[in-house]
Amino acid sequence: MFGELASLRSKKIPELESSRAMKRGYRDLPIAQTGAHNAEPLAHVKEFGLAGRNYYAHARNPPYWAAAAGAIDALLVRESVGRRLQDVNARLVVSGLKLFIFDAWRPRAVQAYFHDVWMPAQVRARSPHFTDAEVLAEVERYWAAPSQSPTRPAPHATGGAVDLSIVWSDGEPLFMGSMFDDASAIAATDYFERELNADSFSFAEARANRRLLYWLMLEAGFANHPDEWWHYSYGDQMWAALKGERAALYGLAEPAAGMLGAA
Repeated sequence: MFGELASLRSKKIPELESSRAMKRGYRDLPIAQTGAHNAEPLAHVKEFGLAGRNYYAHARNPPYWAAAAGAIDALLVRESVGRRLQDVNARLVVSGLKLFIFDAWRPRAVQAYFHDVWMPAQVRARSPHFTDAEVLAEVERYWAAPSQSPTRPAPHATGGAVDLSIVWSDGEPLFMGSMFDDASAIAATDYFERELNADSFSFAEARANRRLLYWLMLEAGFANHPDEWWHYSYGDQMWAALKGERAALYGLAEPAAGMLGAA
């Protein structure tokens, strides 16, 4: 069924506690602002033959069930990111699969809403005993603070970060064990590597599919956010921290005129 990809479904994801430690303070890393990569424009993912739908621009998007103010239909990435995703997709197509993009470049308004409003409310409702500092720490496990600073951009503001999964060629998704944007422990990339319910077929399937996505993306040069199975990046500050690079390749990105009106 999975052809040459079957081996990746059985290749264990390593423990990611070291990755969690490495990403701390990632926004302190420098950015090669004058480098060739940072001069790359944003491009629509469809230009690379990729499928997707912006999760925040429509109302069929649990747990939100509403479009976020400021969300866009367009899915935009830096050109080098698009080419790397294209390479991953080519490996999947041979087995009747493809990537599906949920989100890419993200407007500041969307970042601010989820960081400042939606997620803090959820954390306080779940953990009313949390201090303000504990609420912020939990929020920022999943949502980076919005910023217009050229030296400290949110990952999705660079065009280097993408949220994605794998689907069959007809659009049916592979089972990943949680819905996209489930901001809880189950979202951790290595969640199903732990001996939680080893006899469960659902457990085994989710583990295999997360492994497939993880290894395909890492082999293409991406880095994974260890607390979000869907989040991968290339060239941003988080990528640099997780890869041990001295500097990020991408800073803030802005769409060219007219790009936001097209899907």
